[in-house]
Amino acid sequence: QVQLVESGGGLVQAGGSLRLSCVVSGSILSINAMGWYRQAPGKQRELVTSITSGGNTNYADSVKGRFTISRDNAKNTVYLQMNSLTAEDTAVYYCNAAVIRVGVPRAYWGQGTQVTVSS
Repeated sequence: QVQLVESGGGLVQAGGSLRLSCVVSGSILSINAMGWYRQAPGKQRELVTSITSGGNTNYADSVKGRFTISRDNAKNTVYLQMNSLTAEDTAVYYCNAAVIRVGVPRAYWGQGTQVTVSS
């Protein structure tokens, strides 16, 4: 069994910062790509950013220059540093990881953490 547990969400004023964390635990052989998605009310879930096991990153245009993804492979943890937050960043943020237990990688999701930015 694999679990992803996010933390760090909350309420912040516009212009502020938050740092999200996601710990992957369970019977794991290795983790390939990890990423953060978000879903705002009435909208589809969208990819915010991702990072490969080698550290290559990808960002949505809307967060480039403001958000930074990083990971600690020894701790099976991925982080999302969010700066210069705006009301448009308000959403539930979900952690995603491509986990290898046996054979091919399989995608797992966290339960989500709410980020609310007040303007």
